Amino acid sequence: MTSRHATSHTPQGDRPMTKTLGLIGAGNIGSALARLAVAAGLNVVLSNSRSPETLADLVAELGEHARAATPTEAAQAGDLVVATVPLNTYEQLPAAALAGKTVIDTMNYYPERDDRIAELDSGEQTSSALVQRHLADSQVVKAFNSIDFVRLFSSARLAGADDRSALPIASDNPAAKAQVAELLDILGYDAVDIGTLADSWRSEPGTLVYVQPYLPARPEGLTDEEMGRWFFEVQGVPVPADKVRELTDTAVRFSAGDARATLA
Repeated sequence: MTSRHATSHTPQGDRPMTKTLGLIGAGNIGSALARLAVAAGLNVVLSNSRSPETLADLVAELGEHARAATPTEAAQAGDLVVATVPLNTYEQLPAAALAGKTVIDTMNYYPERDDRIAELDSGEQTSSALVQRHLADSQVVKAFNSIDFVRLFSSARLAGADDRSALPIASDNPAAKAQVAELLDILGYDAVDIGTLADSWRSEPGTLVYVQPYLPARPEGLTDEEMGRWFFEVQGVPVPADKVRELTDTAVRFSAGDARATLA
């Protein structure tokens, strides 16, 4: 990352600091967050559904501030813990190990991947509310679910940068929300409070703030190969806090079962 990115930012004052970020899931979003966290001076403990050994290459890339573990060990080690697994596996999150923890939920409901979840199809619940119900003794905060993994890494900026972007967050717990907002600041983003977990649908797939604002207009007439190259190479568009607030305030809720990811 260039000097404009959030590689050297440290929080000011004597606020409680997140020193270790636990990650349950080390896919695209998890890996991007791990890279940002290490760049910002945090320790990371990575885990996935297979085994710590399968994360050896990523840990080697990240260096001495990273290690691999089981999901339970990552949950126990993290001052903050990120749950970034397919939504249809959320009930496998280690509830006992996460008790008392602030858990960042990056998950979205994609029916074509997750199969149908009746409470989400009906609009009775949000996906984060289901995660909170499973993690009854944790404080769940929805975050990092509205931006693609390439831009999540490449659009991070130091505090005060003219081209710094913001991301929406939601939680039923104000203290946990403040803790996650601080983490966003450390990693290179402003946070926009969009309300409780019942309001978290405002940042889900199919809404105005989901992925598209952080990307330039897609060129027409590209082949699949060219589109893939464009996706990985194109620079993100800065989306400041006031724009995120506008997009989430004016969001219209569609059936979660009918919403589709903006990007394949």
